[in-house]
This record gives sequence, structure tokens and C-alpha cells, in this order.
Amino acid sequence: MAATVHPSAIVDAGARIGEGSRVWHWVHICGGARIGTGCSLGQNVFVGDRVRIGNNVKIQNNVSVYDGVEIEDDVFCGPSMVFTNVYNPRSAVSRKDQYRNTLVRRGATLGANCTIVCGTVVGEYAFVAAGAVVNRDVKAFALMAGVPARQIGWMSRFGERLDLPLAGNATATCPHTGDLYRLTDGQCTCLTP
Repeated sequence: MAATVHPSAIVDAGARIGEGSRVWHWVHICGGARIGTGCSLGQNVFVGDRVRIGNNVKIQNNVSVYDGVEIEDDVFCGPSMVFTNVYNPRSAVSRKDQYRNTLVRRGATLGANCTIVCGTVVGEYAFVAAGAVVNRDVKAFALMAGVPARQIGWMSRFGERLDLPLAGNATATCPHTGDLYRLTDGQCTCLTP
């Protein structure tokens, strides 16, 4: 099934959009962008030239995905969340050669109105709360909140809070799926395939 593109959207020549993806009203996709299969780009989304978006990614309304951002499979970008690509922007100083890359790993959730400062990695299945400002790398499965964002817990692949301490060694199960998680020296992993 081919991608569906609303008539008001602008897709520049050379852009690649995977099968089954949906591009909604007033979206602009630059020519170098690569978008996977089964994605949804909501109203007023912008996708830059040097952007890679995996499969089954949901980008809600009013999100700009700037050059240097890579989003892996199954990521959710909430309404009006923000990516940056220059750490110290000035209108009168050109810094296009100083873009810092950002990587959002598989399954992560970026809540509404959160900000992901460039040069960071958001780990697999991490959950960034609405309005949080991420200015450093985020661990896999971490629940982040606040300005600046700090870790307040752990989340399962299903999006349920896990009963684990922030550090140390422990195990917990997802209350919805029963998947088993292990915390070892401050790193959380899912033991269920």
C-alpha cells in the first residue's frame, strides 16, 4: 500500500516515504528525508533533509524534526514537542556546520511539549514526560520528568511504570504484560523476548 499524502502537504523531490505511511495537512518533507513504513506525520509537521525516521513512528501535530535527528522504529513524538540541532543559536552567527546529532532509540515516547536538546541519545523505550527538557542522554526504559529532566522511575515496553528503584539491583514485572525486567547497576533490561 502506497503512502497517503494530503494535497496540502509539500513533499520535495527526492524524499522517500515508506508504504502505508500517512502524511497529513500542511506537512513539509525536505528532499533528503527518509521515512519508513507505517508512519503517521500529523498536521504541520516539518522534516528536514538530514533526517531518518524508522518504521511505525507517530509524529503528532506541530513537530519539527530538524537536520541531524534520527528516530528509530516505534517512537511516539507527542504534540508540539521540540527537537533542536544547534546548542547555542544566534541569529547573527551561522552555525550550520555545528549541528549536533540526536538519536531517539526504538520504542521511546516523547511527551507533548517536551524538548530534546541536540547532541543527546534517548534510550530504547524511555518515556519523557510532557513538558520535560532533556539536556543529557537518557537510559533505556527511564522515566524522565522536569526542567531539566531527571529520572523519576522506569517504564516497561508497554508503557507501564515498573516497581524498581532508580539504582541498585532488582527485578520487576510489567503489570500489564507480565514481562520481566532486571535492574543491574543502574541499567534496566527486559528479560522477556
